[in-house]
Amino acid sequence: MKNSSRGDVDPFIVMDVVEAARAAEARGRDIVHMEIGQPGTPAPAAARAALARAMQAGPLGYTVALGLPELRARIARLYGEWYGLDLDPGRVVVTAGSSAGFLLAFTAFFDAGQRVGIGAPGYPSYRQILRALSLEPVVIETAAANRYQPVREELESRGLDGLLVASPGNPSGTMLGRAALGALMGWAEETGAVFISDEIYHGIEYEAKAVSALELSDEVCVINSFSKYFSMTGWRVGWMVVPSAEVRRIERLAQNLFICAPHASQVAALAALDAGEELQANLAGYAEARSLMLEGLPRAGFTRIAPPDGAFYVYADVSALTDDSRALAAEILQAAGVAVTPGLDFDAARGGRFLRFSYAAGPGAVREGLERLEAFMAARRR
Repeated sequence: MKNSSRGDVDPFIVMDVVEAARAAEARGRDIVHMEIGQPGTPAPAAARAALARAMQAGPLGYTVALGLPELRARIARLYGEWYGLDLDPGRVVVTAGSSAGFLLAFTAFFDAGQRVGIGAPGYPSYRQILRALSLEPVVIETAAANRYQPVREELESRGLDGLLVASPGNPSGTMLGRAALGALMGWAEETGAVFISDEIYHGIEYEAKAVSALELSDEVCVINSFSKYFSMTGWRVGWMVVPSAEVRRIERLAQNLFICAPHASQVAALAALDAGEELQANLAGYAEARSLMLEGLPRAGFTRIAPPDGAFYVYADVSALTDDSRALAAEILQAAGVAVTPGLDFDAARGGRFLRFSYAAGPGAVREGLERLEAFMAARRR
């Protein structure tokens, strides 16, 4: 059958690791999961209860493409609570997860062949979605000295039509401060490039609050999700905030591509926004797990790390051990029963020298995983 080159995207290697871990578990192995960025906590109790009530009350049919009006209003109120912003709910678009947000943004703001800058290491689906839409991802190799975030000097003479940044980032967990974020946004404004801010890990921060691009400008596209802080990965619900002039364009695309985000998930998301006490307890668990990782990974022998400001990952330079992180990850899974992610997902050029460790599963799993990693590395040195 004839096919399209748009489908020639790279596999998502972490999902191959997930499958290898699942197969090991099916054979009776006990596996500690440090590979996937999925909270070990369920959706908030209030969200689950709200959905149960809604299911009893009647059918959950289509919503309008932009999302339930009450959910859009509550998301807008969140920006007042988190950042002190008075956000117009009319600028909020509810999406079928952040993935749908990226599809809508890339489709609405760029024509085929245009060039969009993305940092490496970075979330692999950025470049794969761009390629699938016949756009050109321009990979910006970020430096450890800049904590794996792009800087303005790296953007000059790239001929970019857009720039996507993530803060906190995946896989690094590092954040852009207000000045650094402002410098990137200033470059975009001066060059006419579209600025897209991936803020899906906002809420999961440790020593300082993440800065939203909306604090600095309205002429940006912000993408967020209920997957991470709100512990709702499989519910597939997220949101975008776009300039007022772009809402109708996004709405037309959403109507045709998705009809709407899942109604059931929107009901649950609305209730999750008021589950602050439970969500802050989850955050305390991540903070404990982070402390364990920052102590335990160097003790095991993974010493070259950039301490994360947010999210729930540690990105480790393992070049002293290997230049084939995929093989090392497979060895760790086989010998130690710990699933970790090769850096190749996040940086095609340099990722063979890196591993990503997730501590999303919480302190208990992290303690066990670190003990196994320490024993594995000690045996490997012998």
